[in-house]
Amino acid sequence: MRNVMIVTALCGFATVALAQNVAVIEQRQQIYKGFGEATKPIGPMLKGDVPFDAAVVKKALSTYVEGTKKLPDLFPDDTKTGHDTEALPAIWQKKDEFVGRFKKLGDDAQAAMTTITDQASFVATMPKVVGDCAACHKEFRAKK
Repeated sequence: MRNVMIVTALCGFATVALAQNVAVIEQRQQIYKGFGEATKPIGPMLKGDVPFDAAVVKKALSTYVEGTKKLPDLFPDDTKTGHDTEALPAIWQKKDEFVGRFKKLGDDAQAAMTTITDQASFVATMPKVVGDCAACHKEFRAKK
């Protein structure tokens, strides 16, 4: 009977740990989804297909700044796999570099919030910010 209780307790702990891992992965996925949604209108603006909209740009930049504050803590060692994560092992092999990418994106987005005032400054500045995202994807995100 005692062994059954121990096994049951261990299974319970494992279930709680797995649920916590899933929750962390879901949190980071939600932030990235927010990044994607915020970025969708940026491409057409950069191409000149839609008019420059400062409010949309500021919202995207703010989304990046806020997300990059949270993301570094959402990659603990026990979330390397599972729940459809696209995180590559390089994240944990080059953790300092990976976390530094968040800082760079956050800093560049924060600076862009004051730099971007019109179409010309948007076209000159925004590619650097979205380039931060692309650079990280190339090294740290699995291709779909």
